[in-house]
Amino acid sequence: MFSENKKARKEASSPSKEQNKISQGTTFKGDIQAQGGFRVEGTLEGTLITTGKVVIGKSGIIKGEMKCENADVEGSFSGKLKVNSALLLKSTAQIDGEVITGKLSIEPGADFNATCAMKSSVKNLNDDKRSKEKQGKTA
Repeated sequence: MFSENKKARKEASSPSKEQNKISQGTTFKGDIQAQGGFRVEGTLEGTLITTGKVVIGKSGIIKGEMKCENADVEGSFSGKLKVNSALLLKSTAQIDGEVITGKLSIEPGADFNATCAMKSSVKNLNDDKRSKEKQGKTA
């Protein structure tokens, strides 16, 4: 009896492996929060927040704000984009706005008209500097 409840709670709290999709020809206006991956082939005007990967297909358009773990962009994004790990811009990508990411890869041909901050590298350097300072004080 108790083991069944634990299993149900564990499944409910784990991120979904399912992929959500906004199909081509669909326009969605509003905010979306998701646990799994997300593929956008249509248009999203608003905010998309997910713990998974976001793929913006060639026909995909996002205008607004997006926060995710990883992202591949073939279509268009305009607004504020925060990617915790890796952002890959394909040759057909068009990005306008503000980008914050850990890693950035841009294929030749992509339009990248944005301010960009690479956060993970800065954090690691500061952590290394602090650890060296602590080692110097203890020696």
